[in-house]
Amino acid sequence: MTVFEDLESQVRSYCRNWPVVFDTAKGSRLTDVDGNSYLDFFGGAGALNYGHNPDVLKKPLIDYLTRDGITHGLDMYTTAKGDFLNTFQDKILAPRGLNYKVQFPGPTGANAVESALKLARKISGKEALINFTNAFHGMTLGALSVTGNSMKRGGAGIPLVHSTPMPFDNYFDGTMPDFLWFEKVLDDTGSSLNEPAAVIVETVQGEGGLNPARIEWLRGLRELCTRKGILMIVDDVQMGCGRTGPFFSFEIAGIEPDMVTISKSISGYGLPMALVLIKPEYDQWGPGEHNGTFRGNNPAFVTAAETIRHWWSDDAFEKDTLRKGEKIAEGLERIVGEHPDAGMFVKGRGMARGIQFAEEGLAEKAAAKAFEHRLLLETAGPKDEVLKLLAPLTTTDDEIDEGLAIIAESVRTVTGG
Repeated sequence: MTVFEDLESQVRSYCRNWPVVFDTAKGSRLTDVDGNSYLDFFGGAGALNYGHNPDVLKKPLIDYLTRDGITHGLDMYTTAKGDFLNTFQDKILAPRGLNYKVQFPGPTGANAVESALKLARKISGKEALINFTNAFHGMTLGALSVTGNSMKRGGAGIPLVHSTPMPFDNYFDGTMPDFLWFEKVLDDTGSSLNEPAAVIVETVQGEGGLNPARIEWLRGLRELCTRKGILMIVDDVQMGCGRTGPFFSFEIAGIEPDMVTISKSISGYGLPMALVLIKPEYDQWGPGEHNGTFRGNNPAFVTAAETIRHWWSDDAFEKDTLRKGEKIAEGLERIVGEHPDAGMFVKGRGMARGIQFAEEGLAEKAAAKAFEHRLLLETAGPKDEVLKLLAPLTTTDDEIDEGLAIIAESVRTVTGG
C-alpha cells in the first residue's frame, strides 16, 4: 500500500479506516487482493443502492460500449439520453403526478446543489438562503455555505455567507413549536434576516446523523415556503433513489418541492450522474448559463434507464425496501436493548438506519471493530456519534442478519457489555 501513502494526498479518508486494497466487488460484498470477503453496509456512501456490478445493468452497459455508443456528449441529443428521459418520465414522474423539467449539471451531488442554489437566486433576484442545523449538501463553496459541519466549512478558507441556518426538526427536543423562530425572524422587520430566495432541506439528514424529519414537519415547511413565496429545494442526493423506500424521499409527506437534487444512485451502477428537477415555471436558465464538461455521461444514462425499468416498473421494490428497513431497525433495537444503561438509540428511516451513542468515540470504535470482522460501516453526526448503515437495497435477508450479528458483537465489545 506504499504507493497510496507515497503519492496520494493526505485528504484521503475512508481508506484510513479500511487499510486494505480492494480488488473486486459483487452485490453487497467486496474482495481484497488477498481474497478476503467483506460485507458492505457502506454502499458507496449511498451511491450503490443496487449493489456492486449488478448483472441486469452490466450487459446493457457492455453492449452499449461494444457498439461504440456515445460516451461523452456534453448536452448534445443522444439516443442514451433520450431513452433515459422517456423512461424517467414514464416510470417515475408520471405515475407520481410530478411535473418537472430535468437539468443535467456536472455529474455530482454538489454540482446539482450548486445549480439549484444559482437558479433559485436567478428566479427570485434574492441572494439569501435558508439551510438547517446539521445539514450536509456538498463540498464546493455554494454547497458548503448551506452545510452545517464546522470542520467541512472550515476547509473553504473564506467566509461562507448569504445563508442562515434554522433549527431542523426536533433540534430543540420538542420543546419549541415547529418554525417558531423561522417565522418570527421572517416577519420581524428588525430581525436583520435578509429575505431568502430558497430553503434547502434533506428529509433525512444523512451525514448530519440520520436525523429524520417528521411528515408533519415537512408538510409544515412546504406550507410555510408557499405562504412566504420562498422556493423549496429538497436535496435527495443520498436519500433518494429508493433509500427510504419510495423513489423520492419526500413522497412520504405528499409534498412537491420546487426543485429536487439527485445524484449518487441515479445511474444504478455507481457511474457519475446528477439531476436537478425543476418545476417548469422555474426553468429560467439561459443556454449554457450553468454547464459542465461531463454533464453528458451517456454510459450512466444507459444504466440509469435500465435501473428504472428493472426496479421501478411497479411498487414491489419499494415495499421490499421498507420491509428490510424495518428488519434492520428491529435488529438494531435488539442490540440497543442489550445495553439499557449505555444511552444508545436507533435512528433513521427505510434502509438508512443507525445507532446513536451517548459516549463520544464509541461509534467509531464500533465501526473499527466491525471492520475486524470484515463488515464495512461508516459513522455520521457532528461528533461521529452515529454508527451508520447504508447497505445496498438489494442486500439479502441473510446478509442483513450476518451484518447485524457483527454489529451486535462489536457494540458488546466497545461498551464492555
